[in-house]
Amino acid sequence: MEVFKDYAYYYNAFYRNKDYEGESRQVDMLLQRYGNGIRKIINYGCGTGRHDIELRRLGYDCTGIDMSSLMIEIARKNAEEGGTGSDFSVADIRSYEPGEMYDAVISLFHVMSYQNSNQDILAAFRSARKALGAGGLFLFDVWYGPGVLSDRPAVRVKEIEDEENRLVRIARPVMHDKENVVDVCYEVFVTNKESGVTKTIEEVHNMRYFFRPELEFYLQEAGFELVDNMDCQTLGETDYGSWTSYFVARAV
Repeated sequence: MEVFKDYAYYYNAFYRNKDYEGESRQVDMLLQRYGNGIRKIINYGCGTGRHDIELRRLGYDCTGIDMSSLMIEIARKNAEEGGTGSDFSVADIRSYEPGEMYDAVISLFHVMSYQNSNQDILAAFRSARKALGAGGLFLFDVWYGPGVLSDRPAVRVKEIEDEENRLVRIARPVMHDKENVVDVCYEVFVTNKESGVTKTIEEVHNMRYFFRPELEFYLQEAGFELVDNMDCQTLGETDYGSWTSYFVARAV
């Protein structure tokens, strides 16, 4: 289930304008609001490590894991270039057995929505619980069901350039009502600016949207109590306009 494959090479380019610094400050605020003296954290599904780098700059001891070896390779390179050091490794968050304890587990950019089945999400939650002592914090975000169904996914096109290539990405959604999953079908056209040669990359990302009661149940089954959830954009109460939501849970 290594979703990104070739797409990982262009991930940094597509998300170069993503506000990793601002999002990391947001995470810092939430960790301080709901936690107590949190310094040592592990990031489940760290991707290219950009959040980890920013969190290290904020003073956290941050470890990152991701099941994509390509993503981890890029994360290590990003950390080296950013001068923050690196602590990244390849692992599946559903089966990961933490070798040490952490103050908090975080999982950002909707990694938990990639856990499509009930078994997948419960396995990821149980792994996170093993990484924490009693009172440890678990912070993650997901596609939020009320918002997704109120403003249903549509075809989106994104065009960018980097030093070498022109890239066009088309995202076509297919919704599955019985599974609460959206298949986001990506078609990426990568044109080398020097040679004019175009390469096509196709990926399907299966994203599950969640509702608070079901997540509360899975968290309880894994040994957590749900503390709060909030809109990812405003950090206020979620409503039918909330497409994504943070969830905060505490290990019991």
